[in-house]
This record gives sequence, structure tokens and C-alpha cells, in this order.
Amino acid sequence: MDLHIDHRWLLAQQEKLLGKDLQVHDYSPLVAAVARHRVNTPRWDVDDPDAYWRAAALLHTIVLLRPLPARNEFFAYGVAVAYIAASGATVLAAEQQWVALIEDVKALRVDSFDIADRLRSWRAA
Repeated sequence: MDLHIDHRWLLAQQEKLLGKDLQVHDYSPLVAAVARHRVNTPRWDVDDPDAYWRAAALLHTIVLLRPLPARNEFFAYGVAVAYIAASGATVLAAEQQWVALIEDVKALRVDSFDIADRLRSWRAA
């Protein structure tokens, strides 16, 4: 299922995860994340991205572009999990696995395809 979200969905997730105390200070990364997850051909050999790639694009963009004044990593994690669940897919990983993934993103060791592969490997049985 191709689930396309908008910036309002991201703002709803932000409020759900972090409350009203932590507000977005730059909306352009949210717009970028929305646009990026909607791409239908993210690479010449990938013309049908799945929910895991779309969640990976959201996570990658939020971690790197940092739309919030703080807690962007937690926000990115929450968005990825919520997007995968809303798409009817599953992901089950320990906190340490998520921390390692986000550290890899911040260190520029992984791209959206690497992240998607890792998320797929965490599919719940």
C-alpha cells in the first residue's frame, strides 16, 4: 500500500510524541521529508518503493535536517514506526538497534536504501 502523508500528519506525530512543549522551528525539513517519501522512483532500479523505504526517507530527512530545536532523533524514530504501522507493515527492534541506526544516519554511514534494508530486517514475524 502506498501511504502518502503530509506535513499535518508529521505535526500530529510531533504533538503525540513530544507534546506541545517542543514546537517545530523550521517547517522546510518537514516539507522536504514529505516530498522525499512521495518519490516513486528513488533510484533507477527501484520504481516501486515500499513502506520501509518511505519510512527510511522520512527518518533520514528528519535526522539530518533537524526540524525541531531538540529530540529530532526520537521524533524521526517515532515517525518511522508510525508510518510503517499506518502502512500495514511491521517493525520490531530493540532500543539499541534504533540507537545504532540513528547514529549511523548522523555519521552519514547509511543512506535511505541502507536504512530501508535494516528496517525490513526488523519485520515482526
